[in-house]
Amino acid sequence: MSGRVEIANSIKTGDFFTNYHDRGSAYPVVFLHGSGPGVSAWANWNKLFPLLENNYRIIAPDMAGFGYSERLIDSIYGLSLWVQQISDLLTALNLERVNLVGNSFGGALAIALALNYPEKINKMVLMGSMGVNFALTEGLDKVWGYQPSVENMRELLDIFTYDSSFATADLIKTRYESSIQEGFQESFSRMFPAPRQSSIAALAAYEDLLPNITQETLIIHGREDRVIPLENSYKLLKLIDKAQLHVFGHCGHWTQIEHTEEFAQLLLNFFQ
Repeated sequence: MSGRVEIANSIKTGDFFTNYHDRGSAYPVVFLHGSGPGVSAWANWNKLFPLLENNYRIIAPDMAGFGYSERLIDSIYGLSLWVQQISDLLTALNLERVNLVGNSFGGALAIALALNYPEKINKMVLMGSMGVNFALTEGLDKVWGYQPSVENMRELLDIFTYDSSFATADLIKTRYESSIQEGFQESFSRMFPAPRQSSIAALAAYEDLLPNITQETLIIHGREDRVIPLENSYKLLKLIDKAQLHVFGHCGHWTQIEHTEEFAQLLLNFFQ
């Protein structure tokens, strides 16, 4: 055992093993993390675990190429692989129907899942979500173009947050050290190569089908988000029929970290 809190359970999904957290025992909610360097399901969601696990069963996987899920040398990272991984995870865990929470990149995956497997998805939350086309922001370009260094990680955490006090020296150190774990940067650098506008378009492959989404959808965004523009969420609100939008002022891209308790309460109210 490694002793790392980021490493939890392992289960076969297709041709590889997925690392996932499984907390609580009630109705299942699957949490899909974002695409920052060194990200893992634990890093993205662990502050929410104690606030939600008494009400829901939390399933939080590391997506292929991220975190501590098995890496395959010949993997072609893309929407189809990640969507298939989640579908395989639901099958492996015998989960017939779940709620979904998707953060940024994970929001694009949630949208694709809701459209490809509508019978498996009950309600959906999209947080600072991709899944529609937009002009590449300077913030996202720096996130996807990250080269490992403490200084570059410090800059990214400043971009992610509105309140820089959240970007503590310990968090910077932890996220940097995660980004240089064996295999992390190698897979990350292959996912979103320049010109990165094409990766935005690839994750927006289902934009024209958004009006077909039938699930009730809660959209959440930070007003000062410098990575994914707030306009994305207005577009999602317009295109998804059963949608509602909550915007946090004085908040960057990390809504679940900057407004943890309020974010958790939004989810509890919505899922009930």
